[in-house]
Amino acid sequence: MNDAVTPAACANCGEPFASPPPAFCPACGQESRVRAPTLGEFVQQFGGAYFSTEGALWRTLKLLLFKPGELTKQYLAGRRKHYVLPLRLYLTVSVLAILLLRLVAGTSVNLNLPPDLDLRKGQYSILEFGAGSGAGMKDGVYFCRGMPAWFCKRLERRLDTDPKGLQREAEELGGRFISNLGGAMFLMVPLFALLQKAVYWNRRLRYTEHLVFALHLHAFWFLCLLLTLLPFEWMSVVSILLVPVYALAALKRVYGGRWFWRWLRAALVSLVYGIALSVVLALAVVWSLLF
Repeated sequence: MNDAVTPAACANCGEPFASPPPAFCPACGQESRVRAPTLGEFVQQFGGAYFSTEGALWRTLKLLLFKPGELTKQYLAGRRKHYVLPLRLYLTVSVLAILLLRLVAGTSVNLNLPPDLDLRKGQYSILEFGAGSGAGMKDGVYFCRGMPAWFCKRLERRLDTDPKGLQREAEELGGRFISNLGGAMFLMVPLFALLQKAVYWNRRLRYTEHLVFALHLHAFWFLCLLLTLLPFEWMSVVSILLVPVYALAALKRVYGGRWFWRWLRAALVSLVYGIALSVVLALAVVWSLLF
């Protein structure tokens, strides 16, 4: 359908039009003239106000970057129309960070194995879990102890007895881990919100309100991850320092309270969150190794 057609009633809701027909349906607001979409409209649908200079994305990033916690305050106060919604913001930033990490940082892991290495001699551990549990190669024979049979069989398929095979597997492992990083971090967001709910129980905030803060904070942390991709070593130090400094500033603006209790709560959350993050990242490595 190339030519625009104005029907006698709205194609969306069926509301009958008066004569002459209006430009937009008075009932649902849809454009009354029906025609085939243009390529320009597809571009506008993809970007629109979201990517425009004065759009929601840039207003959101401005608050997120330069006023820690203000974006959360605006959302909780009900001022949401002009900003990107928390979950959409987190997904946008995290996916972009993961993609750029794969493109810029690369996915290969160089083990620097000598070409004349003989894996048939000596013992090489691939995984160690303590208490005699682990997997690896000993004198050219695969071993796996203290773990489920399916796990051992799956891991055995990934191992090779020559240096080139191990190097090839390491290169693939890096890419798989980066791909799984987004999912691993997504699991940490609701946990962080739960920890905030526990330490700020006296604020009478709903769990979902803490979740908004968690989404905004993790979105900023992913932006810090992007800083490490810049070709300046000092930017990595800056990004590491920004993580706790920004979090404390955001806590002050959103939750308030005296500095001592705020720091104590932050320390408790950081301790539990750090342990959980270590476990989740270790599981991501294992998952990347097996699948």
